[in-house]
Amino acid sequence: MALGFRLVTDARDPSAGIPMRQPSDGVPSRPPGGPTSARQFTGELPERRANAAAPGGFSDRDPSGFSDPGGFSDRGGLPPRGEDPPHRGQDLPPRGQEAFPVRRPTPTIRPPRSSGGRHRRAVPASLPQSAPALVLAVPGADTDLTSGAAGELTAVLRVDNPAVEVRAARIDGGGPADPSDLRAVLVDVASRRPDGPPCAVVIPLIATVNPPVIRRLRESVAASGVNAIVSGFINSNAMIAEALHIRLAEAGLARADRVRLFSIVTAADGVLIATVGGPNGAASANVTSVLLAARLALPVITASMDSAPSVQEGVMRLKEMGVNRLAIAPCFIGPEANRGDIESLLAVGADCAAPIGAHSNIAKLAAATYGQAISSLDLPSPGDQDKHGQHE
Repeated sequence: MALGFRLVTDARDPSAGIPMRQPSDGVPSRPPGGPTSARQFTGELPERRANAAAPGGFSDRDPSGFSDPGGFSDRGGLPPRGEDPPHRGQDLPPRGQEAFPVRRPTPTIRPPRSSGGRHRRAVPASLPQSAPALVLAVPGADTDLTSGAAGELTAVLRVDNPAVEVRAARIDGGGPADPSDLRAVLVDVASRRPDGPPCAVVIPLIATVNPPVIRRLRESVAASGVNAIVSGFINSNAMIAEALHIRLAEAGLARADRVRLFSIVTAADGVLIATVGGPNGAASANVTSVLLAARLALPVITASMDSAPSVQEGVMRLKEMGVNRLAIAPCFIGPEANRGDIESLLAVGADCAAPIGAHSNIAKLAAATYGQAISSLDLPSPGDQDKHGQHE
């Protein structure tokens, strides 16, 4: 049975009884013995040499499969595969060791640095027993040292700096026989410390420059005959301005926000800073007035309670600027101003805030001044002597 297609080869085995393609299909028939055999080659093949290779072809001599027509391998350029490289000679160190010396930096032992930054302590946490005492020199002959601004500041400084002996003394006391007089306090402090180094750092309790108080203070220190350092507050303008701002806010004359105490709405439209200490005291508060004006965004003028420019002159200048509601900020701690000066402020007829008093910024300024003074002294290490804590 034929497939019916002229160009399709019938690959079925004729031995199975299936008829083959007939000559009538137009395709030559296949002999019964299987497929047509290839053309027979009657010539002799050339003898093949064992190591012969065609140029650029493969070679049996090169295991990698590439021929070596130039005889590179015969010249010994590359070692046979599988052999170790030449051994190191005596001039080279064994494997795993450095061929050349390596310079290594010598470790340097550095002494520990003292803590720095904006949050560092103004006074060291530990001091030797021979460290100078901190003496607050308070103006006024009848100032109470156990209460008021002087007593509160002394208590705060003792708590914050237990390694420092903190004392309060009157500049205008009753003389050496008075235990609260500055001369008697300095003699007592010097008797419990070795001779030679300063026995105390005397800080006048004043907010601005006051030449009369400073003169009486130096006379008392000289009359005591002891070695003491006299130093006023250092870089106090910014902290004094902040304290004045808080006192005005407490009196309802300026409202402070919760962030950095900057004013949002103010009840007064002009501020007069009242100082004591003569013209020098008023001049030293000019920077404070500029900083306070920046906080309140209001005009601020400085006037003196005991000299020119007077408080009345300052009030007139503010009214000329268009100030309708005036606020007075007393720029003194308290003991340096007498009762008559404070009454003269109330007679102006303007709203007046409380004095700076025992504000925490005053305690910080006193501690910073003491720390700056003892930093230049050659004090023994706290380990050489017994440390002392809060003094009585």
